[in-house]
Amino acid sequence: MSTDGSDGYGFPVAEARILVGRALDEDLGPVGGGRDVTTLATIPAGQVSVSHVVARADGVLAGMPVAALVVDAVAARLGTGAVAVEVHVPDGTRIRRGEHLATLRGSTRTTLVAERTLLNVVSRTSGVATHTRRWADALEGTGATVLDTRKTTPGMRTLEKYAVRCGGGTNKRMGLYDVAMIKDNHKLAAGGLTAAYEAVRGAYPDVDVQVEVTTTAEALESVAVGARFLLCDNMTPALLRETVEAVRATGEVVEVEATGGLTLEVVREYAETGVDYLSVGGLTHSSPIVDIALDLDPGSG
Repeated sequence: MSTDGSDGYGFPVAEARILVGRALDEDLGPVGGGRDVTTLATIPAGQVSVSHVVARADGVLAGMPVAALVVDAVAARLGTGAVAVEVHVPDGTRIRRGEHLATLRGSTRTTLVAERTLLNVVSRTSGVATHTRRWADALEGTGATVLDTRKTTPGMRTLEKYAVRCGGGTNKRMGLYDVAMIKDNHKLAAGGLTAAYEAVRGAYPDVDVQVEVTTTAEALESVAVGARFLLCDNMTPALLRETVEAVRATGEVVEVEATGGLTLEVVREYAETGVDYLSVGGLTHSSPIVDIALDLDPGSG
């Protein structure tokens, strides 16, 4: 286990710091550089305490390294004193209701100012990880992997994709810059599938190109022009199986993904068509949070 609780999933520290800063801006406001009027009025400046981050529901944990980033940012911004964070459970772990996930020791002011930002982020990312784990479990033994999409919360993409990894899923492209994805509108605007593929390959020869297809004929045209990653969009299981078999029969090594309208109820039927991946926008756009709380130890402070 890593000391920050990320456990090797590649926690995006720089992006998380930016998110934390913006979240604290929202909470503390512009007055005098920011303030928490309730905490500053009721808690003596020198008071120290112990508090616990506690799961209020079962799930999969993700995002605990945020805790230290938040308390450090609050202490630096308001001068309210340091808080040490001890993470007990690494990200990617299945958690149970009532389980203590981390302990915070230090300034009560800092802890209470940081509380909501910390919990908002960890509850959200744990929700994504928990939802992803359901899909990963449903696909176990099929040879197919669940992928995320770009349907993420603005400003939280790297953290939500980190949470997908914690839940047993795999990240697809990070954005519009790292992988080309030729979709229907690109094909229409460029004058056809082949024209669009050749235009992307000519402009960006070192970038991976993925092509969205809706028929077996489009899949075979894509393979013929050079595509080695196909997105089979909104196909029935029967059509998807036919398309996979046709693509495999070309002898080319092509990765095939099913996308569009997938649910947990039908995921194995789609996986058993022979696809390599299933992409699910709902991993990030429709995951409910995991209820996580912060409890002040009544014997401290």
